[in-house]
Amino acid sequence: MNTRNAQSEYSSILKDVKEHILYLQDLGVEQLEAYLPEINIVSDLSPSDKNPELNPNRSAKFIPDQDQLKTPEKSGAVQKQARRKRAGLFNSMKLSNLSASPKDISNETRNIPVRQQRIETEKTAAPIPNETQMKEPTSTEIPSELPDSSETLAQIHSEIGKDCSRCKLCEKRTQVVNSVGNPNADLMFIGEAPGADEDEQGEPFVGRAGKLLTKIIGAIQLKREDVFIGNINRCRPPGNRQPQADEAEICRPYLLREIAVVRPKVIVVMGNTACHNLLDTKIGITKLRGSFKDYFGVKVMPTFHPAYLFRDPRKKREVWEDMKTVRDYLNSMS
Repeated sequence: MNTRNAQSEYSSILKDVKEHILYLQDLGVEQLEAYLPEINIVSDLSPSDKNPELNPNRSAKFIPDQDQLKTPEKSGAVQKQARRKRAGLFNSMKLSNLSASPKDISNETRNIPVRQQRIETEKTAAPIPNETQMKEPTSTEIPSELPDSSETLAQIHSEIGKDCSRCKLCEKRTQVVNSVGNPNADLMFIGEAPGADEDEQGEPFVGRAGKLLTKIIGAIQLKREDVFIGNINRCRPPGNRQPQADEAEICRPYLLREIAVVRPKVIVVMGNTACHNLLDTKIGITKLRGSFKDYFGVKVMPTFHPAYLFRDPRKKREVWEDMKTVRDYLNSMS
């Protein structure tokens, strides 16, 4: 590698590190863990990179930690599960053409070099279905894109009603907390359920975690009013516990109908509950985050819930990586 290429690569890495540090400082991180010497972040930045809201005298200490040696685990493509169940959530919208041809496994194996005896066997034997094909019904495949919707968000919210009593969460909640935001948003955030502040004010993500989410949205050059924000459940569970399966099952279809109305380009699911309910998977958020998944042709980025970042601030770095991936994809689509 010649000197010019080396300098260019170094500059690119340094710019990314500075951008990452400014993001973490904006979220309130005072100390980071990494294999770097102690430096004064702000004084080392160019004037165009400095954030006027940051304290110019602030510096960050970088302390080595063995945990940082571990590369975050990233999963491959998540297998599609429970096709009949997921497709049925849109049955009120009169979906059609749900069938799709399964892969011909013999086509996948035919080009693999094997002995002549096995080749002859493969030509005459019927393809053996894999584990996924044996478990999943082929009569109701998931459509490749969101179904058309003639509804409005106001109609969906009116159907839910202010006094919804479809599940037991109605017994202790203060009010129903519907999704809010830009009905034409390219980016949608989905959380778990309202907390105490949301239950009181009637709007999702307005408490401590909501303020952090607003900062995260700002870090990718968007405003809160540019995006659409909702939860799997619209009523606060007692003691801020996770929504139970039957509670989510009743409430989730309304969120899916909202997605069909808004038709975002990207959905960010925050936390295990939101991820499991939207993608019909039991894989943990730690393994799923970091790469896009698919939901009816919409890109889905699983990441940590803002509330979790208060318990483990080190995860802010991983959320930032996820949000950069979202930002870059949206910019490439504009």
